[in-house]
Amino acid sequence: MKLALLGIALRLAGAVALTRVMVSLLFEVNPTDPATLIGVALMLAAVAMLACYIPARRALSIHPMAALRHE
Repeated sequence: MKLALLGIALRLAGAVALTRVMVSLLFEVNPTDPATLIGVALMLAAVAMLACYIPARRALSIHPMAALRHE
């Protein structure tokens, strides 16, 4: 999850840095619209959290000794 949050932070900084390039491609939208940037960042964080949670929950359901015996 730490890597996902670091990636989101770096991409937000990159998105703000590239606003001069994108301003000619956007119509009636502010390139640094805080609602859009925050919404996308929260959506990516939620997907990353779900991607971390599902395997962790599955790993917690197995008894450690049973996993060691299987190996």
